[in-house]
Amino acid sequence: MTTIKLNFPKPARVFNRQIYDSLFDYGHFVEVWYGGASSGKSHGVVQKVVLKALGKWKYPRKVLWLRKVDRTIKDSIFTDVLDCLSTWKLLPLCRVNKSDRTISLPNGAVFLFKGMDDPEKIKSIKGLSDVVMEEASEFNQDDFTQLTLRLREPKHKQRQIFCMFNPVSKLNWTYKQWFEPGVQIDPKRVVIHQSTYKDNHFLDGDNIRTIENLKQTNPAYYKIYTLGEFATLDKLVFPDFEKRRLNQHALADLPSYFGLDFGYTNDETAFMHVKVDQDNHVLYVMEEYAKHGMLNDDIARMIKQMGYSKEIITADAAEPKSIAEIKRDGIYRIRPAKKGKDSIIQGISFMQQYHLVVDDRCVKTIEELENYTYKKDRQTGEYTNEPVDAYNHEIDAIRYALNEINGMASPKATILKNIYI
Repeated sequence: MTTIKLNFPKPARVFNRQIYDSLFDYGHFVEVWYGGASSGKSHGVVQKVVLKALGKWKYPRKVLWLRKVDRTIKDSIFTDVLDCLSTWKLLPLCRVNKSDRTISLPNGAVFLFKGMDDPEKIKSIKGLSDVVMEEASEFNQDDFTQLTLRLREPKHKQRQIFCMFNPVSKLNWTYKQWFEPGVQIDPKRVVIHQSTYKDNHFLDGDNIRTIENLKQTNPAYYKIYTLGEFATLDKLVFPDFEKRRLNQHALADLPSYFGLDFGYTNDETAFMHVKVDQDNHVLYVMEEYAKHGMLNDDIARMIKQMGYSKEIITADAAEPKSIAEIKRDGIYRIRPAKKGKDSIIQGISFMQQYHLVVDDRCVKTIEELENYTYKKDRQTGEYTNEPVDAYNHEIDAIRYALNEINGMASPKATILKNIYI
């Protein structure tokens, strides 16, 4: 076991004030770090947990770092921890297994990186000292409860669970757990830190302007991502839906439909797989893939990796060039959605005829359904039948997927189906 000594002669160049003030405070079992975009909360928690693991403990720490969906680990919290170790010149002293996503620190501490896709696998992990939930709002109440039960190893002192998230919705379990009126919080057990972009002194001017411009460009996002506050609920487009784990085999006899909504910098690309039970009017949201910064060849590769390259995929008609490039890359049955006057309202009305059941791993879809609201008329204060243009990328992709059965499919679809089946 190697003892590591880190020295930060100018801590202001390394830490934001908020994380620095609580860097060595391990006295609360639950640490809640929530707030707006680019507030430095996730980066700060990574710094704190890495330093904690490197400390002088009788028994080396065993830390579980989590995202709700396993495939999002590599490009998020795993990379963030590697970056921290690299910046502090510790990475050459660590043993990194990228296939298993484990990191062994020089003092014997171990970092494990997992998804909560299968909670039963998490239950088999023994001897944890700490748990980190990145994007905690993507999890559910039962996930949190199960994770607190994993932190029971008596040899580890000052065990903690860290929860980082944006305050996406008052329907979310995080609001009900810690913020809902009437909830009693034990200050000896739980500490809550709120932050905004103003707490992150490492942000440059361009990032600050982007975040502040949300006040003009997207008021729905402004309160959450700029002010770091839970959004006030308006009239939801889909007020009732069910969240649970879906079994592909049990629903194998139902037809599948696939939709694609393009995005890049500000909006994610969203690819959706849904199944429809026409007889019982149930719409099952089976799978989602959501990611920023995807080029068209990345999208084609993703569809192939998911095993859907031969399926009919209905994509946003606003990007014919993207559709052509994806088709060129081997996704031959991709086709544009049929759009027209009031096609959004028509598509939403069609979806509202069904009972929605969403797989609990479709975290972005759930977030959207909890935030997708109708516009209010500014003069009358009454709700219109037009939705706010926010929290709708996965929902748009679902609308496109349903073109096949809602009377919006293009004639070319039949031709393609005859050619490629």
